[in-house]
Amino acid sequence: MKTADSKVPDLLAIVGHTAAGKTTLAAHLALRLNGEVISADSRQVYRGMDIGTGKDLSDYRIGDVQVSYHLIDLVNAGEKYSLFDFCRDFRKSYTDIRSRGKLPILCGGTGLYTESVLRKYQLTEVPQDDVFRKSIGDQSDEELIKQLKSYGPLHNQSDTTDRHRLIRALEIARATHHADRAQDPEPQINAKIFAIRYEPEIRRERITSRLTERLENGMIEEVKLLLKTVNPEDLIYYGLEYKFLTQYCIGEITWDLMFTQLNTAIHQFAKRQMTWFRGMERRGIEINWIPGELPLEEKIEFVMERFQGKKAERQEGKK
Repeated sequence: MKTADSKVPDLLAIVGHTAAGKTTLAAHLALRLNGEVISADSRQVYRGMDIGTGKDLSDYRIGDVQVSYHLIDLVNAGEKYSLFDFCRDFRKSYTDIRSRGKLPILCGGTGLYTESVLRKYQLTEVPQDDVFRKSIGDQSDEELIKQLKSYGPLHNQSDTTDRHRLIRALEIARATHHADRAQDPEPQINAKIFAIRYEPEIRRERITSRLTERLENGMIEEVKLLLKTVNPEDLIYYGLEYKFLTQYCIGEITWDLMFTQLNTAIHQFAKRQMTWFRGMERRGIEINWIPGELPLEEKIEFVMERFQGKKAERQEGKK
């Protein structure tokens, strides 16, 4: 799935593990390359879920220029947003950006979202299957998890931590397992993919540091505000920060236990993200790995040289 050097790609993707600095890099590249950013994050679509999802909207403001972004703040917290929804909304944004002569820049850590648009996933909306739900009966969570894993590797481990979410994940997996995909294995669009990667020790330091900073800067207050309009079970459904902070806010766990469990969960999530992106390589998608330790300007040059096939110009593109 390699891109011909003679043709400039029509999609640039910036991916990587959490706390890698993807948004900052994508926004600066959009400024240089006359582009707009399309979020590939499964939780940034929710309004009001800002600090916990790492929305960092200030990163899209560079000097006096506002970089345009898409697929953020689409639905209310408490609602559900599926892979089907993402593929539909991505196509609309991608087509719109291209029609205006700009470069779409896909940015996010949800590997399934990125791979879905590169591999032409042919998805159909999956309604609730009441017959299937009745057939489950009193099967244990362990039995349902075993069934879910039979359909392939788990993209989101939090699907297994809540029974309602587990049943829905299994429902979707069953419905889409035999879904038709295009026979042509080549990407639907001419894309070039870059992934930011830090060494494990530095990655762990960045994750813990960012978690501490977000807790100090209002993440708990954000969850308390959400709990005024969203059921605790619905927030827990979203996993990671919203699971453990909700449990803390409603008195189920102590502060120390919340921090320890959440910190560990985010580290595990980052490892799963890297496993997914390496799996994409094994499945034939070429990824250009960016050393995370490079300064921002060198990251920008790293991408632009490989994306354009020439030395990057330091002059910023016109918006």
